[in-house]
Amino acid sequence: MYEYITGRLEEVSPTDAIVEAAGVGYDLLISLSTFSKIQGMQGQTVKLYTSHLVREDDETLYGFADRGERSVFLHLISVSGVGPGSARMILSAMTADEVRQAVLTGDVNRFKSVKGIGLKTAQRIIVDLKDKIGKGGEEFSLATAPSSSPVREEALGALTMLGFSKPAVEKTLDKLLKENPDCSLEDLIKKALKLM
Repeated sequence: MYEYITGRLEEVSPTDAIVEAAGVGYDLLISLSTFSKIQGMQGQTVKLYTSHLVREDDETLYGFADRGERSVFLHLISVSGVGPGSARMILSAMTADEVRQAVLTGDVNRFKSVKGIGLKTAQRIIVDLKDKIGKGGEEFSLATAPSSSPVREEALGALTMLGFSKPAVEKTLDKLLKENPDCSLEDLIKKALKLM
């Protein structure tokens, strides 16, 4: 329903963030991974990718610093016995990439180390998600992509709208941002156009 929310970060704690966008304050539940990326940004503009879950008489918005983390969250809650609270605990104990590695290597102990995750649930996570990763799920590949910044995302959107292929654009942007991480949006697009 909601892809992301961009607005001023009014309040942030290790468990939730309040973002004001267009005069509305959105309370988003977040993981410690997202908290570590946005702490200290109070009063600044942030972009959080969202997952809107509706359960019987409850509606909850979850916020994520990037699409990769949201993708892993959605995969985790698709596993029988793993609810949004457990998925958020896992993403608070591990990064999205660490979750992916634990699934790929069958690291049951890594999942068991998370509060509330027992042996059977850990095994189920690995069995259910290994198959999705094994099929080369595009969403999981996002989890291993270089951390996306708002500048990178905007440049990616602009260049793909101009007709360039997404994989080629991503490769070029990653190369440019590796060389100059503080590049402005305008400079990044100009440099990318010269290389495309």
